[in-house]
Amino acid sequence: MPKRVLTGLIVSDKGNKTVVVNVERKVKHPLYGKIIRRSKKYHAHDEGNEYKAGETVRIEEVAPISKLKTWKVLDRVNTHATPDRVDVDA
Repeated sequence: MPKRVLTGLIVSDKGNKTVVVNVERKVKHPLYGKIIRRSKKYHAHDEGNEYKAGETVRIEEVAPISKLKTWKVLDRVNTHATPDRVDVDA
């Protein structure tokens, strides 16, 4: 069975080797049909204390590491990437 991989925003990096990642998803309300946002926080393992609050990261489900941690940080998601410049000859 494949491991789940989620993308979210780090909201806290206060713990040693631990970050708290807020994962947001959009779901349709069962009665009214409006799209609403649902979020959940996951404690994820960060071995080198290299990730900081405000970064967008991918986390992967792993075997339990501690009481709250069953996820580990895979890598950063580059949200500030700028596309290569395209010159248009007009």
